[in-house]
Amino acid sequence: MTSKKLISINELYQQDPIAADKIAWGRKSEAVSRRGFLKKSGLLALSTALGMTIPFSRFMPAGLVPAAFAADNADTTIEGKEGLILLNDRPVNAETPAHLLDDEITPNRYMFIRNNGIPPENVDPENWQLEIGGESCVTPTTFSITDLKTRFEEVTLQLQLECGGNGRAEFVPAASGNQWTTGAIGCPTFTGVRLRDVLNFCGVARDAVYVGYYGADTHASGNPELDPISRGVPINKAMERESLIAWAMNGEDIPIQNGYPLRMVCAGWPGSVSGKWLNRIVVRDRVHDGEKMAAPSYSVPAASVAPGSRVPNDEMRIIESMPVKSLITFPQSGISHDARQRLTVRGHAWAGDSQISGVFLSIDFGATWLPTALNPAANRLAWQSFQSWAQFPEPGYYEVWVRAMDNLGQSQPMVVPGWNPRGYLNNACHRIAVQAV
Repeated sequence: MTSKKLISINELYQQDPIAADKIAWGRKSEAVSRRGFLKKSGLLALSTALGMTIPFSRFMPAGLVPAAFAADNADTTIEGKEGLILLNDRPVNAETPAHLLDDEITPNRYMFIRNNGIPPENVDPENWQLEIGGESCVTPTTFSITDLKTRFEEVTLQLQLECGGNGRAEFVPAASGNQWTTGAIGCPTFTGVRLRDVLNFCGVARDAVYVGYYGADTHASGNPELDPISRGVPINKAMERESLIAWAMNGEDIPIQNGYPLRMVCAGWPGSVSGKWLNRIVVRDRVHDGEKMAAPSYSVPAASVAPGSRVPNDEMRIIESMPVKSLITFPQSGISHDARQRLTVRGHAWAGDSQISGVFLSIDFGATWLPTALNPAANRLAWQSFQSWAQFPEPGYYEVWVRAMDNLGQSQPMVVPGWNPRGYLNNACHRIAVQAV
């Protein structure tokens, strides 16, 4: 007698979403439009699983697991980060459930954790040293944190940081790495000094091309000869007014898992360029060649490829500005709501180096969209909050979808965008499940 391994519905959709439709609900799909329709028996199966009818079932996209089944995992036990979802414990990586990101300014306790190495222990901020050097640094200099605070203008800005792999869990076929869903994003305030002020103080040669960082974290293997990560940004990004060397987050010491006592913040680009536990910055006359700068790390194919393709490293490009994206933070997915009442919906939208021009909601799987009220950003490279409401025409199962557009006219795709080997830059529409009763 043989036994079959049982898998979750999410695992089923990760293996083959179109086949999952057929297995789970008996759905047939239209390959061109990516919109599916359910046979009568399949619609009955899905409705039974949800416990209610689906008024807009004719618009449901093919190969997309219903939002009602996308449940959160267990909370972490990381001190000061209660409520986050642990993805890896060495190094620590943990994301924030969408409904915990409802604040205009992300609280320290809800800032996601993305570490490549092990944070330093017994940090002494009074004796912390930051070295500035490199081939294109005119006068190499070492600063204490007190030096930074007394020699340069202090700046506080609200800045969004997002992991380049946020949303990786939705790629098919699956990409390796931490299986982030939507919670590797946050927008706290950072206090520090402008990176450009410090670089100009030391002198930047005309041949400067890149700025790289090094941190005091140790490699997960414990080998002191290995750097866990050493990335950076082109000189123009480093010289932006919003690029900071920060010592505080939301007016408090930066949490140890987020880079205490000093970190770089280059918002709008993948969070990996914002080095934590910062102790060295180098001004380079070439693209920085530190750990995880070379493809395939934090790189995507220069041209579109078929899902599952092998892409040579020399056909990859380094990720720079992140794509337009949005997140529903209220209500929490899976709620029950009185169908006779309007449902308040709110969240945030951001677009890398660009600005948000509009945010739209849909309750019919993207067949129609309505604009929301959009608040201005606190400053450049901060997210923008939106609020609207939804009115359901009758009781049943609904999904509220959100789609943002930036000032360049770029809009979020309804489903997962072009596949890449490492599962970067997923900016598909976020959606939540609502049971209207």
